[in-house]
Amino acid sequence: MYQLIDGKLTAAEIRGEIADAVREMQKRGVRLPHLAAILVGNDGGSETYVAHKVKDCEEVGFRSTLIRMPSSVSEQELLAKVRELNEDPVLDGLIVQLPLPDHISEDKIIENISPLKDVDGFHPVNVGRMAAGLPSFVSATPAGIIELLKRYNIPLNGAECVVVGRSNIVGRPVSILLSQKGIDATVTVVHSRTRNIKETIRRADIIIAAIGSPGFITADMVKVGAVVIDVGTTRVPAPETKAGWKLKGDVDFDNVAPLCSWITPVPGGVGPMTRVSLLLNTLKACNR
Repeated sequence: MYQLIDGKLTAAEIRGEIADAVREMQKRGVRLPHLAAILVGNDGGSETYVAHKVKDCEEVGFRSTLIRMPSSVSEQELLAKVRELNEDPVLDGLIVQLPLPDHISEDKIIENISPLKDVDGFHPVNVGRMAAGLPSFVSATPAGIIELLKRYNIPLNGAECVVVGRSNIVGRPVSILLSQKGIDATVTVVHSRTRNIKETIRRADIIIAAIGSPGFITADMVKVGAVVIDVGTTRVPAPETKAGWKLKGDVDFDNVAPLCSWITPVPGGVGPMTRVSLLLNTLKACNR
């Protein structure tokens, strides 16, 4: 019988730990962590994500600032705002919510956020430091996945891990983290061009599914006893729900779960850990 890896419960525990740390800071009379988010335009998904981040900050006692800019804002105006916030001495973390309008280069904006305030962990300096095993801000989803595996005492030393997907936000960084000294997993990355992808995935002790394709991981790809971490969150039509849609993961949960030792649900698995990892990075930025 499989067991659920409950990201919602784990994230709540970590938020409690962060709130305790903030109360200690208050007692010592030091400045509290402060996170700023820039939201360009009014994309529905982005609005939801940013609202969650503001709420999370309130819950743990952080200060938060939301800066709204119209979708017509020029790249130069956005860059000027980023540089202004980089210089703000009472601001610890800065995120620019993605995606951005087509006329703005996401890479250029990310590269202009100060690496010391880049709590999303997307700046090339932080990515490079992470790859070299140096202290850095690790992007929130990979950090959340590693934290979940550790807190559930999933054996990682020598485990065969297959990461499905090679994005810069999840697949590539989590593959690097899993192979680092101290974690010591053996990692294979597969993607849309991999030959014999089913056979490769079926060897895995741990599967990290981050390909962005609903139900991609099917029962014939999973060996008995595997641990499955589902990173996928695709909105699919669901007329029976109030919203008219529901979130679906990259794993065919109903058919895959009975084969697993441990598996994350969607929603309630990796998602809440992504949010709490951003708070941990902001606390780290403040303490540094």
